[in-house]
Amino acid sequence: MKLCKEIVMDNPTGMNTDAQIRHIHERWQETIVRRDLDGLMALYADNAILETPAILVTLTDRGQGILRGKNQIRPFFEAGFRKLGSQLSRWYRSDIFFSDGRRLIWEYPRQTPDGDQVDLVEVMDIAGGLIVHHRVYWGWVGFQTLVAASSETAGMGR
Repeated sequence: MKLCKEIVMDNPTGMNTDAQIRHIHERWQETIVRRDLDGLMALYADNAILETPAILVTLTDRGQGILRGKNQIRPFFEAGFRKLGSQLSRWYRSDIFFSDGRRLIWEYPRQTPDGDQVDLVEVMDIAGGLIVHHRVYWGWVGFQTLVAASSETAGMGR
């Protein structure tokens, strides 16, 4: 199956090549599993936007689940590796992903060969081979994990 048309990057349609999309898909998984913060941040554009409810649990001083720019996104991943590390210790996914050349989508399913895990859907807008807008949608196991982590954070006096 062809993921997207091969179009040069200066094309006004803004399409990314199959190789650029596949690079983000593969490298994001590799860097998050290894907790390679520098490698992970290299995948994001300087002015990228990240949206996830995990922001409210991880960066408790934030009033919304939206971060703008690498200078805000990096501390989120640093704190997330510390605070949510044990809850997000498994990152099983298949090699199936969907892309139209601009958007990349894949799932971390609840059910895995080794039992249940936090269930997420990653949605990323890609431009120039970099993530420019990243949204994370949490399933019910993920939601329960966030609620439990939020309770622990509240119990520590935030």
